Amino acid sequence: MVSRIILGVGTGVFVVTSYSTAANLALPGKQAGAMSNIALGFSASLVLGVPIGRVIASAYDWKLIFWGIGIFTVLGFIAIAKSIPSMESEAPVPLRKQLALLKTPKVAIALSVTFFVFIGYSVVNTYTTPVLTSVMSMGEGEVSTILFAIGIASSIGSKLGGFMADGIGTNRTLVISMIAHALSLAFLSVDEKSTFVAIVLLMVWAIAAWAFAPTQNFNLLSISPEASGIMLSLNATFVQLGFAAGAGIGGIAVDGSSILSICWIGAVSVAVAIAVMSVSFRLKRLLASTQR
Repeated sequence: MVSRIILGVGTGVFVVTSYSTAANLALPGKQAGAMSNIALGFSASLVLGVPIGRVIASAYDWKLIFWGIGIFTVLGFIAIAKSIPSMESEAPVPLRKQLALLKTPKVAIALSVTFFVFIGYSVVNTYTTPVLTSVMSMGEGEVSTILFAIGIASSIGSKLGGFMADGIGTNRTLVISMIAHALSLAFLSVDEKSTFVAIVLLMVWAIAAWAFAPTQNFNLLSISPEASGIMLSLNATFVQLGFAAGAGIGGIAVDGSSILSICWIGAVSVAVAIAVMSVSFRLKRLLASTQR
């Protein structure tokens, strides 16, 4: 448990720093695409790492996986030292001042959108395998294939989010991804008998969710560019809170109702995020009209 906590702390620091570094290194107008490349790396690592880890654990010893992670981490140290130039870092900010950013309406609204979207993602992601096995009566081989397909879709979504943000704008990309996210879950809860339709909807769901993540990071940077590191760390915190809340809500729903209820819960949660963002857009328009 202690080693897991240490790994989690290190991962959290690395994720925030990698997004911030990618944005700082990118050319003007290409920041969203650069940050989507980081998300693409994360999703691709899941696509490759999970099946490789399962094979190694079954064929050899599960401890060998951690030796491999250690070796790859050292290679990562070397790659960063050789390829990433030194940059001026932000001045240290006390935790109290960091949390004070939550009092800013536009920051609080943006982070609440993150929270509800990742509740919607986590409540389904946590119970994807039970849905496939119990509701759709799929075997182990079919489930593994579908999970691999979802992983590929996640990689596509990671890159698509940055491409769309650079092309049509951050706000439009966020809205489109959230609408696709909510609709795919709503349709999945209605049509659970068709395996083909379910696979397509799950892939759309994964693409939409992973297109949202890097775009939202870039959106938060644009809201408060002078505190980019803090904004990314706050967003990462709300992502994890959403994951935890979604998993807990999903567990309650599965015990008390049909397992497919998690799809409706996820769709409603993302719909709440869309409503919150719509309110923020109206507030921006009202503020702009009063300043004229």
